[in-house]
Amino acid sequence: MLKVVKIGGNIVDNPEKLDRFLVDFASLPEPKILVHGGGKVATTVAKALGIETQMVGGRRVTDAETLKVVTMVYAGLINKTIVSKLQQAGCNAVGLSGADGGFIRSQRRNPVPVDYGWVGDPLPDRFGLPMARTLIDAGYTVVAAPITLDAAGEGLLNTNADTVAQTIAVGMSGVYDTELVYCFEKRGVLMDVDDDNSVIPEITPQRFAELKAAGVVADGMLPKLENAFRAIDNGVRSVVICSAEALTEPGYGGTRLCR
Repeated sequence: MLKVVKIGGNIVDNPEKLDRFLVDFASLPEPKILVHGGGKVATTVAKALGIETQMVGGRRVTDAETLKVVTMVYAGLINKTIVSKLQQAGCNAVGLSGADGGFIRSQRRNPVPVDYGWVGDPLPDRFGLPMARTLIDAGYTVVAAPITLDAAGEGLLNTNADTVAQTIAVGMSGVYDTELVYCFEKRGVLMDVDDDNSVIPEITPQRFAELKAAGVVADGMLPKLENAFRAIDNGVRSVVICSAEALTEPGYGGTRLCR
């Protein structure tokens, strides 16, 4: 089975947790792909450069100057730091952005009702499967940054890392038996965000609708679950949301999404 693992920004921001996670990730015996976000590093770098960070509904507005920052940070600093740490842990990793080999092509998001700037939504039918398959079959572990290639030829686009992970998992599922694992700072999807022991072990589409209507699932968890069900609907065998610390535990101890 091929594992596509997405690591959350709060883990990327914490050097000790990130180091521990990467050791665990490197120990996984299966072929694997790691997708990472950017955490707060891009905001810190932008501030140091005098570039104001604009957020709408928890999402970053990416103007031309911000695009330069996130490309440097996500596809450069963070991606290569992770690759180097995996190499130290004995995992032969190669870092990619969506532009490398046309790995992930996207289209610029519609500016209506909110103009997020240079932000892209991946095009599943333009996924670079041949290159990804070549690397995986050669024994490499791909580390993917959430910077994608604008299919219209206008350059690079900042892209949601959860969506990038889902796009990769769906694209790879045509060739490999694929599992998608979202790892972040919580143990799973929680009934009570203040109670780490209130993990919901299983969520179906009907249950998701109920939780969303009740306000239990909201904010950043909404797109994560939407991506999870989209992956399942498009050929990914299973999707799990769990804590970074649980990656090597049997069953992950988190929330499993199912039809």
